[in-house]
Parts: sequence; structure tokens; C-alpha cells
Amino acid sequence: MFKNLTIGQHYPIESTIHSLDPRSKILISIAFIVSLFLIDSLVGFLVVVAFLALVIILSKVPFTQVLRGLKPILLIIFLTFIINLFMTPGETIWSFGFLDISREGIYQASFMGIRLALLIVGTSMLTLTTSPIMLTDGIEQLLSPFKKIGLPAHELAMMMTIALRFIPTLMQETEKIMKAQKARGADFETGGIIARAKNLIPILVPLFISAFRRADELAVAMESRCYHGGDGRTRMKQLKLTFTDFISIVIFLIYGAVIIVFF
Repeated sequence: MFKNLTIGQHYPIESTIHSLDPRSKILISIAFIVSLFLIDSLVGFLVVVAFLALVIILSKVPFTQVLRGLKPILLIIFLTFIINLFMTPGETIWSFGFLDISREGIYQASFMGIRLALLIVGTSMLTLTTSPIMLTDGIEQLLSPFKKIGLPAHELAMMMTIALRFIPTLMQETEKIMKAQKARGADFETGGIIARAKNLIPILVPLFISAFRRADELAVAMESRCYHGGDGRTRMKQLKLTFTDFISIVIFLIYGAVIIVFF
């Protein structure tokens, strides 16, 4: 299951989306997330799907690679759907004991499930088309105006990028530990909630040890390369907005205008 996680993974290939400035991709991704919560109609979601399909085609990332990232969160989407289905008040169309399903509940649950799926696909495109180094530089450049008020822009950008980078690594490590424990007779699927929670201890302990070991190795590697933060640091590639970036921003503004005006 964890090997299907796409958030934090980079898909190295030459494409129009890969060549965009990371700052424009970050800003577009944030605005895209906001736009998802402004939509309250099926036609609006169809517009979002069409926009995402265009981005995926231009990125040359296989659709299967993008959709694979939905598998690890299917349970979260299902739980969100169930909670909204039974907890949203409105016109009751089905009742069983203390459980009521309303017309508004079906409406809300369906849209929340779609929002979560599109949210994962949209955010995955940012990391799939942007290398960790470029992502760090982009976040730092966007946060640099806040340095005047004492915000450590470089350190924050570095921490956020490292966290994203090691999400798939830790998930793969978790899967390896689970397989090793199952080979030794561990059972993670039977028993009640308390029993299953206790069964997770053989996974969490080695996982934390592995995470701390990786963090120590990363710190040693950074120190051996004379890393001392962002002060005086130079870059081999300077970020520069190109004509393609302006075109992409204009296209997204058109998309945003359609969402705001019609949906």
C-alpha cells in the first residue's frame, strides 16, 4: 500500500510543467487548493478534472502514476464520506435507529470525497514535477520577504522540503518492517482496537530508530559539505520567471475566474 504513495516523490522527465519556475507552481498549487473549497456543483468539479487532466498531459507523467497516489488514502476518503453522510442534518430519506441519511448528507459526503481525491492528485503534481532542491529554493524565495520580521525563511524551507522528501522513504521503511514482522508471525489484522494498537509497537519502535538514524546521517552529510544555513549561500541555478510561467499563470487565472464567476 505504501509504495503507491506519490506525495514527496519526484518523477524526473523533461516537460512543460517540469520546466516551470517552482515559485509559480507553488502559488498555483495553493490557489488550486483554495478553489476546490469554493466549488459546490458537479459541473464545477468537472472543470477541475479537465484542468488537472491538462496539467497531467503537459507534465508527461503517466496517469497511472498519478492515480496510484489515491490508493493509500482510500480509507480516509471512505471514512470522510461515512462521517459526512450520517452527521449532516437535513431532509431525512433513510433512517435506521439513531442513524439518519439526509439528502444534504449525500450531497456533502459526495463532494467531500471528490474534494479529497482531487486535492491529493493536485498536490502530488507539485512534488512529481519539482525536484526537492528546486522546491526548497522556491519556498525560500517566497518566504524571503518575511526575513525582515525575523522569519528564518531558508531553515523553514529546508525543513518542509526534507519532510516531504522523507515521506515516501519512511512509508517504504514501514512496509519493510511490517513484512519482516509478519514473517516472524506478527498479526496486525485480527483482534480489537486495543490489541491492534499493541501490535503496532513492534513497528513503531524500529521505525523511530530508523528515522533518528537517517536524521543523524543527514546531519553528518550536511555538515561534511559545510552547510551552515542560508547566510551567504549561492546557487548553481538562479530562479527566473520565463514566458512559459506567465502563460501558465494566465491560464490558471482564467480557470480561477471561471470557478469564481460560474460556480
